[in-house]
Amino acid sequence: MGAALIAIGVGIATLTGLGAGIGMGIATGKAADAIARQPEASGKINSLLLIGLAFAETTAIYGFVIAILMLGKF
Repeated sequence: MGAALIAIGVGIATLTGLGAGIGMGIATGKAADAIARQPEASGKINSLLLIGLAFAETTAIYGFVIAILMLGKF
């Protein structure tokens, strides 16, 4: 029973990559739309986009690390 719960937990932890990927795709699309509307603000938009993408990527990395740690218990 315990091994099955760990396997389910690992599967759920890997889903953080899915959420992060969707979020990054939406953010990139909105940034491209914003740059198309106001090209003079592209520098500010790009810097905010990169900071936001870095935060979104860390959630995926945390989920990956937790999944690996849980596999060690498996």
